[in-house]
Amino acid sequence: MTPAPPLAQRLHGLLFFPVTAYGPDGALDLTAFRAHVRRGIDAGAAAVFACCGTGEFHALTPEEFRDCVAAAVQEAAGRVPVLAGAGYGTALATRFARLAEDAGADGLLAMPPYLVVADQAGLLRHYTELAAATALPVIVYQRDNAVFTPDTVVALARTPGIIGLKDGLGDLDLLQRTISAVRTEAPGREFLYFNGLPTAELTGPAYRGLGVRLYSSAVFAFVPEVATAFHRALADGDDKTVARLLDGFYRPLVELRNQGKGYAVSLVKAGVRLRGTDVGTVRAPLSEPAPEHVEALAELIERGLELVGAPSGGR
Repeated sequence: MTPAPPLAQRLHGLLFFPVTAYGPDGALDLTAFRAHVRRGIDAGAAAVFACCGTGEFHALTPEEFRDCVAAAVQEAAGRVPVLAGAGYGTALATRFARLAEDAGADGLLAMPPYLVVADQAGLLRHYTELAAATALPVIVYQRDNAVFTPDTVVALARTPGIIGLKDGLGDLDLLQRTISAVRTEAPGREFLYFNGLPTAELTGPAYRGLGVRLYSSAVFAFVPEVATAFHRALADGDDKTVARLLDGFYRPLVELRNQGKGYAVSLVKAGVRLRGTDVGTVRAPLSEPAPEHVEALAELIERGLELVGAPSGGR
């Protein structure tokens, strides 16, 4: 059997961040989770990022995390890579990393450390130790309390096992300086960059101007028809379609998302339910979207499907 190419060469196209499914009693529902992952892969996902931000990593026990990652790996069956979240302090982050490796994951998305605001030396030490804990390639997630100087990202890029940076900050000046620094200070090193902002499509054209073509699509989790059409238009330079979807779907979605705390997760989960997969509600401390916002989301999904000429209703 021919070995799979390195993970960095397999990450292309739309990156799928599934929600984590719970039953009526609040317990993990692996049957619904498997169905959700399977539908995403069948819809054309290029990779599955299980148990990350959209997947409520913060709300999962280590055992639930392990079971979800294993289920995603089994559903993917080698068709696409599966990456898993890893976070909290260094000790717990490395534990989650090892659980992901044991479950068969292909890589890790390293989320910010819990609570504390560390200096650059501390952050570098944290991610270096995490990368050394397993053989899995690591993508570092920049956001909140984990914001890096260009010099720190150069050091991360030189660290064995760290293959990329997902930017959830949105400071394009900093990102451009970071890309330039890595290009000049770590020449020959293949290092990936991802747009990791919520509803990344809204800033897709701006990030593409910096050469950042990879992005996480929360929209793909509940309306892959729109996400796929947008991704194709952006890649092809079809500016008219990009503008039509930004104006008619993505900007209204972001404005709706901004109506409530935690909507970057709970609104996505509501969208998955609206499309016919009962993945349950979010766990505390998140709350469900207001009923009028769910109604607005349903209308917006129908509008998005109309814009791309896709059938309405469930899937």
